[in-house]
Amino acid sequence: MKLSDTSIRNAKPEGKDYRLSDGNTLYLLVKTAGGKYWRMDYRFQNKRKTLALGVYPRIKLKIARKRCHDARQLLDEGVDPGQRKKEAKQEASSANTLEFITREWHQKNIHTWTEGHARKNLGNLELNIFPWLGDKPIRLITALELLTALRRIEDRGALTMAHKAKQICGQVFRYAIATGRAEHDISASLKGALAPHKKRHMSAITDPIEVGGLLRAIDSYRGHFVTRCALKLAPMIFLRTIELRHAEWAEVSFDTHEWKIPAEKMKKRNMPHIIPLSKQAMEILQEIKPFTKHRSKYIFPSIRGNTRCMSENTILTALRRMGYSKEEMTGHGFRGMASTLLHENEWPPHVIELQLAHKENNGVKAAYNHALYMDKRREMMQWWADYLDKLKNTK
Repeated sequence: MKLSDTSIRNAKPEGKDYRLSDGNTLYLLVKTAGGKYWRMDYRFQNKRKTLALGVYPRIKLKIARKRCHDARQLLDEGVDPGQRKKEAKQEASSANTLEFITREWHQKNIHTWTEGHARKNLGNLELNIFPWLGDKPIRLITALELLTALRRIEDRGALTMAHKAKQICGQVFRYAIATGRAEHDISASLKGALAPHKKRHMSAITDPIEVGGLLRAIDSYRGHFVTRCALKLAPMIFLRTIELRHAEWAEVSFDTHEWKIPAEKMKKRNMPHIIPLSKQAMEILQEIKPFTKHRSKYIFPSIRGNTRCMSENTILTALRRMGYSKEEMTGHGFRGMASTLLHENEWPPHVIELQLAHKENNGVKAAYNHALYMDKRREMMQWWADYLDKLKNTK
């Protein structure tokens, strides 16, 4: 006899477990403790198996019959419904883990970052967080568990990396909330839990006399020709090292004396950046042009292959060979040098900031400003190149 909602409701626990059959291998298992469980018996590859279909009353009779029917269809297709259920559960579980959601978030946002920034974001968590929490459902991770993982980074003295890992985890948790796989950003409750870290400032030479000495040392550099040209150009255009290394010939106009870097190669990847090129900068480009343009798209290709740009350590290594320690000067330090001395020489701060390609918080204003004050920027860049020549020639 088929079951009914009434007969199911009226089924009372007895001295031992018993079944109420609904036919077609579907039955309700009534436990001595009072629980009522939907089950289906079947055979697959000559083995008797039981499939759990849910718990009454959350799963009503109609739904239980539908699940049983679906399972019978899988059997007709030669598929084990129990194994399919297990695989679906595993798939659902993996899609909710911290690692899975982090990689999904990473792919969603990778187009907004530079290659190096994207690599560092994921690499930080791969190294420091995934080994401890990566395979755990993000909804089940507690603030204490995340703090424990972060303190492992802190304990080895990598405070900046620990704070960065916390920041990235916060972005992942907020993404998980937006996609319905988490309810809280537990990283927010860890404010102040890590030891504070001081923001690192890149070493830079800003004393005019010392700047002159550095420029003379660059002129006397006896390393690779491409490296020397990059070193000579770096103080004139004061770009980030990664932007200088990835410079391409196609981005430079010898007619307008401009270098236009596409938006996707800039740090924030939100708009192109224009560098007015001084006469001195043009001379350096003309000097290296016969040496690299015919064999590479990059102005400063790697010495190990023309299809790659210069290594990220090349300029830093060259500075060390010239005798400058990491506490004195870095490749990024050319930006600090220019910013300091241009401000001291009373160039308009907004013109300096635009040429440094610092982030503009107002998106509309930023889109308008990327080519704004171009005449003043061109004037400033030529003055700056002339000023560097003056420092270099003053002993």
